[in-house]
Amino acid sequence: QAPLVESGGGLVQPGGSLRLSCAASGFIFKLATMAWYRQAPGKQRELVAEITRGGSTTYADFVEGRFTISRDNVKNTVDLQMNSLKTEDTAVYYCKAELTRISYWGKGTLVTVSS
Repeated sequence: QAPLVESGGGLVQPGGSLRLSCAASGFIFKLATMAWYRQAPGKQRELVAEITRGGSTTYADFVEGRFTISRDNVKNTVDLQMNSLKTEDTAVYYCKAELTRISYWGKGTLVTVSS
């Protein structure tokens, strides 16, 4: 099984909400800094939000309070709650795990914000 598997993407109207989830396996999840990145068509991959093993969070400026990252160290999952979605949030969203000597990426889940 892949170390990281994302789910929850889909089509949503502007102003709507989606909750992305990333299931982790094969490494000590509670030691990892977990993050969500996104890549829009024709653009570079960019950080959306990050949560450390201690629970500290960081958000990109474009989030503007609309997204919340959270983790569950029992279920080995990291979620991204996205509210007030905009058309410019359309992208493939990737989960990333950062450990001391290795990083893992998921394959991504597509989020399309369109009316």
